[in-house]
Amino acid sequence: MDTPTLDKPAVPAQPTPRQLADLPGPRGIPLLGNLLQLDPPRMHQQLEQWCKEFGPYFKVKVGRRYLLIVGDHHAVAAMLRDRPDGWKRTTRLEQIGAEMGLKPGVFGANDDDWRRQRRMVMAGFDPAHVKGYFPSLQGVADRLVRRWRKAARDGSAIDLQADLMRYTVDTIAGLAFGAEVNTLESDGDVIQRHLDKIFPALLKRMLSPLPTWRWFPSAADRQLAQGMAAVNEAVDGFVAQARRRMASDPVLRSRPRNLLEAMIAAADEPGSGITDVQVSGNVMTMLLAGEDTTANTIAWMIDLLWRHPEALARVTEEVRRVVGDAARPSFEQVGQLDFVEACAHETMRLRPVAPVLSVQAKKDVIVGDIRVPAGTVAINLMRRDGVNEVHVRRAAAFAPERWLSDAGPGAMAGSARRTSMPFGAGPRICPGRYLALLEIKMAMAVLLSHFDIASIDTPDGQPARERLAFTMMPVGLRMRLRERAS
Repeated sequence: MDTPTLDKPAVPAQPTPRQLADLPGPRGIPLLGNLLQLDPPRMHQQLEQWCKEFGPYFKVKVGRRYLLIVGDHHAVAAMLRDRPDGWKRTTRLEQIGAEMGLKPGVFGANDDDWRRQRRMVMAGFDPAHVKGYFPSLQGVADRLVRRWRKAARDGSAIDLQADLMRYTVDTIAGLAFGAEVNTLESDGDVIQRHLDKIFPALLKRMLSPLPTWRWFPSAADRQLAQGMAAVNEAVDGFVAQARRRMASDPVLRSRPRNLLEAMIAAADEPGSGITDVQVSGNVMTMLLAGEDTTANTIAWMIDLLWRHPEALARVTEEVRRVVGDAARPSFEQVGQLDFVEACAHETMRLRPVAPVLSVQAKKDVIVGDIRVPAGTVAINLMRRDGVNEVHVRRAAAFAPERWLSDAGPGAMAGSARRTSMPFGAGPRICPGRYLALLEIKMAMAVLLSHFDIASIDTPDGQPARERLAFTMMPVGLRMRLRERAS
């Protein structure tokens, strides 16, 4: 009698991965593809709209190359976690940045260079060090109050983004470099005016079909070169000043008073592999990233609160209850502003200052069900799922309370936290996120403890437009304040 055989359960056939060229996408023109359709200031909105039309994976053709556009947050998170081994910063970013005069820093570094620089930068960004820098932040906040008090007494409108960029530049210079940069009380030729030109120029050149600035530099190109030289000179000066301080006071190597001193101490450790050029590059990275990202988040947050009076009333009550009559909010008081922090997280969900994040494949990989060849650039849409009702309940609403729980602000384990990645994700998550939240909370604390907001508007009376200039900023926000009655 034959022994019966048992059939093994069938293993489902794995679908054949799709090829990049076979993905849907907007129709382009010969040779240039979709290049002329992309409008840099609103490119993020174009890509988000195309994502609605073509789905979470589609292609855009730039010249002869295909770009992969990814709007699925699961795939985005997986790609960001696969750095630096599977994905890196794009070669074009590295090339254009170097050509502009940007020194190598942790933001643009790859592979072992990134690992070395990351260790150095993180040496100064731990919470204990940031707490030690807090008195400097208090001093900058005092200057912001004086500037806004004068505007309130004069009845003048405040250019919100410009003032907040002054605040963040002064903060970064003081906290991170121990340098006294006072743009809040100076209307002369300030470093912030040069910094403002760098990110927009970087994005424009990265998307330009021809490098016209090399052959026929415009007046703006020449001004950019002059501004880059001025900023690099200032940055080199910060590093030189810090080295002189540390030479005269060796205790600073074990107890640094600012981020730059901590970075230099880490760089000077045997075998660090870090040069002063890389230290300077990270000073520049912090000035640029700290200025644009934090200032724009605060501006968007004030705008959203003004348009949601119940949230504004709640956040105002919290600030005035916690801070009281203190002229300077303390570190402990700022740490108790839970609803302020929730408002910051909700702002970054709705108005992320980095709504697109580009990476380049270091090897052949599979993204979703798509075969992606080595060298392919992928553009991740960081906001798409975070404002999608499929993933987040009441996705279009400004609802800061969604970030509150018994565990404290930002501890929500729901879909908003999974889909919102304003600081990135994985090993390359932003090292300055703790400092950024501290700056945001301090700005809101001094604003709402000293003033009432009389109005927030724009020149045309319409909601503030989003403009992408490497980071995403509001256009034309103006604020009028009233001093609080004593």
